[in-house]
Amino acid sequence: MIEITGLYQSYKDKNVLNNINLIIEKNEHCALVGRNGAGKSTLIHSMLGLLPVKKGSIQLGGYSHKKGEWKKIVSYLPEKFHLYPHLTGEENMRFFASLSSKEIDEKKMEEKLRLVSLWDDRHHQIKGYSKGMLQRLGLGVMLYYDTDILILDEPTSGLDPIGRKEVLDILKSLSGKTILMSSHHMDEIKQTCTNVAFLNEGTIIKYTVDDFMSNHLQEVGKK
Repeated sequence: MIEITGLYQSYKDKNVLNNINLIIEKNEHCALVGRNGAGKSTLIHSMLGLLPVKKGSIQLGGYSHKKGEWKKIVSYLPEKFHLYPHLTGEENMRFFASLSSKEIDEKKMEEKLRLVSLWDDRHHQIKGYSKGMLQRLGLGVMLYYDTDILILDEPTSGLDPIGRKEVLDILKSLSGKTILMSSHHMDEIKQTCTNVAFLNEGTIIKYTVDDFMSNHLQEVGKK
């Protein structure tokens, strides 16, 4: 479902990604792990076309990254999702839903707002939402698009334990989705993922979660 082959990225004279090869199978939930500055954001931004691919190839859902068809099957939740504070939760959802289709699916919108536990708060301006509620709303918007591939960048960053649990419970409830999730919380990786893609010194190695936790976890802390 996600296939990256021979990917290189650099900034000026510094190599950031060095011959990245990674396959994530259909319906697999994979964590992207690495120290700060390891290149996780660079890899994600390359996948999303936010950075031009200098060398190598990326295929998402069987579609070449050089063509635009992949955009129809991929949703992205950034660490800080830009929402409109003076709009209500429902108005935000309607706005982002309208970007994918002229006609809004009312049933699906209600379904996703209920899934992220915001149906009862849908008429409140989101400037009064907690950070956890805002993150759940962003997740609800992403899930409204109902794409096969979900890419999440630190989806629980900055949340308190209750907010983290709420987001993780939603992720654990998803089925039939291929997920790549950047995270540095080992406990949530163990809860939500089956595999780990460990990015270190510009290269990447994929492990099962159990193997990574047992034999390679200490490598994340190395300088």
